[in-house]
Amino acid sequence: MSYRKEDVRLGADIGGTFTDIALDLGGRIFSTKVLTNYAAPEQAILDGIAVVTREAGLPASDIGIVIHGTTLATNALIERRGAKTALITTEGFRDVIEMRTENRFEQYDLNLKLPTPLIPREHRFTVRGRIGAEGQELQPLDEARLEELADEIAAGGFGAVAIGFIHAYANPAHERRAREILAAKIDVPISISAEVSPQMREFERFNTVCANAYVRPQMATYLARLQVRLKEMGADCPVFMIHSGGGLISVETASEFPVRLVESGPAGGAIFAADIARRFGLEKVVSYDMGGTTAKICLIEDFAPRTARTFEVARTYRFSKGSGMPISIPVIEMIEIGAGGGSIAWVDAMGRIQTGPESAGSEPGPACYGRGGERPAITDADLVLGKLDPDNFAGGAIRLDTDASQRAILRDVGERLSLDAPSAAFGICEVVDENMANAARVHAVENGKNISDNLMIAFGGAAPLHAARLCEKLGIDRCLVPQGAGVGSAIGFLKAPFGYEALASRLTRLSQFDATEANALLADLKASAESFVRAGTDGRIGCEITAFMRYAGQGWEIPVPLPDRPFSADAAGEIEALFRANYERFFGRAIDGLDGLEIEIVTWSVKATDERPAVERHQLATGERTMKPAVTRAVFDPAAGSVQTYSIVERDTLESGDRIAGPAVIVERETSTVVTTPFDAVVQSDGSILLTRKGNPS
Repeated sequence: MSYRKEDVRLGADIGGTFTDIALDLGGRIFSTKVLTNYAAPEQAILDGIAVVTREAGLPASDIGIVIHGTTLATNALIERRGAKTALITTEGFRDVIEMRTENRFEQYDLNLKLPTPLIPREHRFTVRGRIGAEGQELQPLDEARLEELADEIAAGGFGAVAIGFIHAYANPAHERRAREILAAKIDVPISISAEVSPQMREFERFNTVCANAYVRPQMATYLARLQVRLKEMGADCPVFMIHSGGGLISVETASEFPVRLVESGPAGGAIFAADIARRFGLEKVVSYDMGGTTAKICLIEDFAPRTARTFEVARTYRFSKGSGMPISIPVIEMIEIGAGGGSIAWVDAMGRIQTGPESAGSEPGPACYGRGGERPAITDADLVLGKLDPDNFAGGAIRLDTDASQRAILRDVGERLSLDAPSAAFGICEVVDENMANAARVHAVENGKNISDNLMIAFGGAAPLHAARLCEKLGIDRCLVPQGAGVGSAIGFLKAPFGYEALASRLTRLSQFDATEANALLADLKASAESFVRAGTDGRIGCEITAFMRYAGQGWEIPVPLPDRPFSADAAGEIEALFRANYERFFGRAIDGLDGLEIEIVTWSVKATDERPAVERHQLATGERTMKPAVTRAVFDPAAGSVQTYSIVERDTLESGDRIAGPAVIVERETSTVVTTPFDAVVQSDGSILLTRKGNPS
């Protein structure tokens, strides 16, 4: 097979349990899963590259591009393993990241404890100087104090500095000058909030710049080491990172703004699902990504994932909104819970089965891995119920120990509840499936959607094992399991555009709208966003313009898409009409009849992406040939509440149009698709498996 080097593209996704590798050789995918190496994360990537290049029959030197996503930044924040970081802020605002907001995430808990701030109080320093809300200088910056602070930071052994001044989003001059003074005396990475997150709301902005500085040395060292080791194995090619908003950025940008990588892996999965939705013309989709550590659910409408400007990391209180660390950057909006294949099952003080958020990870892993793990995980429950073949897990690379799973489940769950191993395993799976179903319902309701109206797309190593049961609970009639589902996020990286979103907060009343100022601001944002995209492509770039708007006095804004063209002098009326239409779409009606009620723009956004080629379109098929597999296995069926005889089918043996009546298990190297009794499976023209509820006419 002849190919050009630029046609050989590799995606690498480091997860909490597995590192997924996907190699695209002219449209043909070679993939593998390797246990994540915590001590040297890049080693798992190199090991995976060796596997897929050997299978593809090409040397590593033929790889044209590597696209990488990782949970390392997220894990460093959650586990507090970042650099010793100093925060320099405006006098009077030292405790903003500790005081947080007035929101009380658990209203009736009298002993409520707020999450510990990322930077302790003794490492937070203040300096005089003040910028006003409209960007005017109210008090000059105390440069002498900054000179003193530089000496204190140098003597204190700090590894990074975050600078966050009040209203720096409106005028970054003080932050830039402070960085200049510090950089002349200390040689550590310095992050400023006006570049990391130039948005209103000081708590979120300060916390984001602190998070960026905190993980920056570690991520810069890792990315530099990865590039060196790739070159040593012969893969001397460009490396790009996928960021939380779903676009690709250079390694240099990622090293400077590593906080943008916090949700990079899940973003790849959402892009993967959006590509499948576009391929089949599906306008309402819920993506379900379950890996080894977490499960992620994302709504996809009109072939694009929903996005947001802020999200939380490391929620400390029952996954309650507000109990985590706010990160104010563009991100694909999803709900994430601690329910992966490695999530630990346990029994609480009230005798209830619980799962997660603690995970066995890859070291030691679930009990069945035989790597020293003794506590039961969801994978152990799946194995005991018959969903997994102990001799053919990860293509036979890992032999699973069923007896070890049974012992762990009995000891930690079964004996405490007077249940045998299969009953306890069923309880574990039902709890995790119900938790995921509740999370999906909440996510849909928060977005004003009915979850049962969607088709599900399931991927990740564990999602196809649970997808059919989840559909039963959610009332969803159809579910697609794409080819390469086990490494879906890594394949999603290969589908991602080069893209970047630039934002700026400028509070503007529509009654005072100045088209000239707005055009100048958008031109600056467009130039900034396009400069990041140009680092990876010389193709055509498209821009999406969004204004985040509200009625004056409201606490939060709604996104209002705007046309990508210069505003005319009378554009305020057009913008108001677009705001009212979007407000009505969000809340059912606009607010009318109140004299003097102002509308204001809070933040502007420009998202630049390179244009992607059109995808090949497919139609969902209902199946023509019903298969009757000869191989069977005893599997516990949740719908029947008992062990049933399941057909066992190798996915590689199936062809387009084949129909497999449930119950069945369709096995492949990186995952298995469980077809429960209420469903049948139909192979589609692109190799995807459509689970369709029996009796469903579509």
